[in-house]
Amino acid sequence: ATIVLWLRLTLVCRARFIKGQSPGLPNPTAMENATGPCGEERPREVQETTVTEGAAKIAFPSANEVFYNPVQEFNRDLTCAVITEFARIQLGAKGIQIKVPGEKDTQKVIVDLSDQEEEKVELKESENLASGDQHRTAAVGEICEEGLHVLEGLAASGLRSIRFALEVPGLRSVVANDASAPAVDLIRQNVQLNGVAHLVQPSQADARMLMYQHQKVSERFDVIDLDPYGSPARFLDAAVQAVSEGGLLCVTCTDMAVLAGKSRETCYSKYGAIALKSRACHEMALRIVLHSLDLHANCYQRFVVPLLSVSADFYVRVFVRVFTSPAKVKASARVKFSAACGPPVTPECEHCGQQHQLGGPMWAEPIHDLDFVGRVLEAVSTNPGRFYTSERIRGVLSVITEELPDVPLYYTLDQLSSTIHCNTPSLLQFRSALLHADFRVSLSHTCKNAVKTDAPASALWDIMRCWEKEHPVKRERLSETSPAFRILSVEPRLQANFTIREDANPSSRQRRLKRFQANPEANWGPRRRARPGGKAANEAMEERHMVLRNKRKVPPENAAQRAARLKTFPCKRFKERTGGTGTRQCCYSHSPLAPGVSADADAVPDCPETSNQSPLGLGLPLSQA
Repeated sequence: ATIVLWLRLTLVCRARFIKGQSPGLPNPTAMENATGPCGEERPREVQETTVTEGAAKIAFPSANEVFYNPVQEFNRDLTCAVITEFARIQLGAKGIQIKVPGEKDTQKVIVDLSDQEEEKVELKESENLASGDQHRTAAVGEICEEGLHVLEGLAASGLRSIRFALEVPGLRSVVANDASAPAVDLIRQNVQLNGVAHLVQPSQADARMLMYQHQKVSERFDVIDLDPYGSPARFLDAAVQAVSEGGLLCVTCTDMAVLAGKSRETCYSKYGAIALKSRACHEMALRIVLHSLDLHANCYQRFVVPLLSVSADFYVRVFVRVFTSPAKVKASARVKFSAACGPPVTPECEHCGQQHQLGGPMWAEPIHDLDFVGRVLEAVSTNPGRFYTSERIRGVLSVITEELPDVPLYYTLDQLSSTIHCNTPSLLQFRSALLHADFRVSLSHTCKNAVKTDAPASALWDIMRCWEKEHPVKRERLSETSPAFRILSVEPRLQANFTIREDANPSSRQRRLKRFQANPEANWGPRRRARPGGKAANEAMEERHMVLRNKRKVPPENAAQRAARLKTFPCKRFKERTGGTGTRQCCYSHSPLAPGVSADADAVPDCPETSNQSPLGLGLPLSQA
């Protein structure tokens, strides 16, 4: 009877909504009395837990059916910082000044990336508005009529949208959309809990259809945030059409196995590019995503301009602006993706003799706007208490400002050393050798021991050859066809100098910033997709995985089991009367074959007693095994 009553009340609420009477958002009194938006009583067994992140408080049912991953707090903090600076630029052009909690109006911080450990702070008076203009400001939590129209296409619990409303100034409205009905109900509850119903509008729709419905110039969104579970490929076509001219598009990809080269066919079907398994796979993933975004935008005479591209934890995150220009779209094929002039290389590498692997196409231009990155870094440094992960944001952005913008991809020290089987030089020694040879070199935020340089491969191998002469390897152990033998058999033309230079140690490393964070918790990584049943279903699935772990694998057989299995195969030599071993020495059956049964030699495994191979599969004679 309780279930029937609940269904009837739900149908009444939906009927009111269809007739044009919006059921509205639940009020605090109704929630305290355990009643729903239409006044119906909620089941008493539903209990809630509260999660606090930033300025937002999110209520989750104990049996949570909505996806939430606390590890991505860095992602959400960085997004709030980026949108804040984007709003500062957009509204500043309209004469509107934003007010961020914790920032001083007359203070401007200049981050010094030189040898000094602390930032230099300069006081600079705010710019005077033209005479006759009214001084307009936009504060957090207030509606700005000329502000940004934001869409979160896959809102889940609504945490990100609520944080936008509570932490980012200069917003006109925020649409928190999700296709799941339980997720939208939770969004409504959390919006009311945080008191941001005037800014955040819950929406239940397919994210693609919602963005396709906002293709008109007057209805487009200024900011679109897409953080799906897995690949965002199916949302990109709609997103590049629904974002306004010069608007901000924020995209997260968590399918790093695909983007890192584990499944090249899947990567090509989703992103239109082939990913390669290499040490530079994380930066390659960023460039593949940017290429895919620009390719979708080019279909509609639009193009993208990257502001910030980050590889962190188990995902990549890109922030791009979208513009319209048919002329620049035509130039994309010549500038960003230069036409192939083949064959660009020989079939085999001139250094190691191995075959080349072909990947791409990918984005070849800079993946960051260093001026914009500097603005975000400045804002986070002057207001460190704004975000919980401010220290990490500061470290990552500092490394990004040190990267060589015009050098795609990178090498790693362990990769170079393992190729020629020698010990690894220190980072400062290798960077100093490159600087002594008049090459540029930098780190990469995507990999801890990355070496991003404009030096050709021949110069890098010459440096490694010089290093090997000081720390020789045993040449007699190298095969003549191995890459190490071929590389070391050539005398270096460049004489490397490994004397450590002062400028070889980057500023972010000297200041010991948090650049590469360790795993923050146990079982760290991407969470499973939200399923009906919530936490209880996930716990049941975990228990099932523990029970079935390694159960599907065939257990190794002992000698008796192997002998019994081989006796099921007939002996071909016994059937053909060709002699051979006797029945006591042969492991196969010497019984007459049943009618219709054939002795296929290809299907019969080798007998350990009659074969010269080791039963352990080591390829050794029995006397040596």
